[in-house]
Amino acid sequence: MTYCVAFLLDAGLVFASDSRTNAGVDYISTYSKMHVFQPAPDRLFVLLAAGNLATTQAVLNQIQRDLRRHGVGPMGSAVPGMPVGSGPGITGEAVDPPLQTSVFVGLGATAPAPVAAVAPEAGHPTAGTAAAHGPPSVAADPPQEQGDEPANLVTARYLFEAADYVGRMSVAVQEQHRATLHQSGASVEATFILGGQIEGDRHGLYLIYPQGNAVMATRETPFLQIGESKYGKPPLDFVGHCGLSLEDAARLCLISQVITRRSNLSVGPPFELALMPANELRISRRIKLAKGAPEIGRSMQVWAACMQEGLRRLPRFAWEEDPL
Repeated sequence: MTYCVAFLLDAGLVFASDSRTNAGVDYISTYSKMHVFQPAPDRLFVLLAAGNLATTQAVLNQIQRDLRRHGVGPMGSAVPGMPVGSGPGITGEAVDPPLQTSVFVGLGATAPAPVAAVAPEAGHPTAGTAAAHGPPSVAADPPQEQGDEPANLVTARYLFEAADYVGRMSVAVQEQHRATLHQSGASVEATFILGGQIEGDRHGLYLIYPQGNAVMATRETPFLQIGESKYGKPPLDFVGHCGLSLEDAARLCLISQVITRRSNLSVGPPFELALMPANELRISRRIKLAKGAPEIGRSMQVWAACMQEGLRRLPRFAWEEDPL
């Protein structure tokens, strides 16, 4: 199992994920659940994944295949036989150790500002129904001709089209293996959170269900969770809101991860955090916190101390005030 959370803010987006997979008490391994895609200079996506690991990896492979078909290669490498795209070049990740991520970028153009270096250490869906900051305008869009290829990460004009694309990929992969896995009693389902921004559209978040449909984060429900979500939800409910800074929301998402780890052994470090400022189409900060990282221990100490202080300040019962 796993736990991923993403937060919609006025200032941008924050993503957090653990890296533990659990196929039994005697088989626990580490896989990154956070994947970054920048197929063109006018768009940036972050995909969080939970559920069947084979399904999520197959979906990622399908996405990468489609990007290559559009002339977009990994880390700026050329795709033989494909036309050169118009992407931004390599997005530099100054993080040590290197993160397990899928950063796909277009070919042959100038690189954007690199991701800043940071500390080297390293399913219960939330539903919403309204647009994150109001519905996007579609009046200026030309009508899509019948028979046009469905939108993907390269051609999508709006974030909801990209979410629909990931949902279709997920359903197709699940259908391919559902029968055989069902015979063994295993679940083929996977759940995703897709966040990002396409130039001209607002930044946003979508939770993509195993059935392929999706719901978006809203100002009333600004965070989305997948995986083991129940343990880390209370801090988000009580403290979280759209007006937080990116750094405060990142701290809140980290403590949500740490609390979940304390209550569920199927969630654990390394924890990954990524901050995406609104309207900048870049990841401004990304860190990977391994087991024993001081940020994890210090965050838990401070949070526990605040809880203990809150307990001492709660109102006394009547018999405590006047025991006689």
